[in-house]
Amino acid sequence: MEILAEFHQKIVHFPVAFLMLYPLMEFLFLITKKDFYSKAAFLFLIVGVIGALFSALSGNQAYETFRNWQIESLVLFNEHQNYANLTVWFFTAMLIVRFYLHLKKKLVKVFVILLLLMSLIGSYFVYQAGNYGGKLADQKAKSSIHLDNNEQ
Repeated sequence: MEILAEFHQKIVHFPVAFLMLYPLMEFLFLITKKDFYSKAAFLFLIVGVIGALFSALSGNQAYETFRNWQIESLVLFNEHQNYANLTVWFFTAMLIVRFYLHLKKKLVKVFVILLLLMSLIGSYFVYQAGNYGGKLADQKAKSSIHLDNNEQ
């Protein structure tokens, strides 16, 4: 599974895009009542959750393979991991609820509004995971440069 570590920074943007566009699809379904947007929202949520799971797996592998952890980097990593895990679990729960509502044909306006509001909370988790991930990548790059300079 170490091969996943190499892909974390490449694959993480895929679920971020889907999970950040998911609320837009719910909103468009809410205002237009077109079934296309409901199906698109459901598909965006499914793809986003699956991608987030792969991102979490690859992120855990990246953590295991990196050797030059400093205290600041570990603090950033812990925050990044906390928000990433919140993102995965939160949107997975939303997917289960949305699937249930779809199955029971109870995806009425009030539930769509609740899903939309919940997805905005989830978007905050995605944003924070990305924010801390970016800071962590910057920190790792600085420590790599510092290590390279010390080797010369």
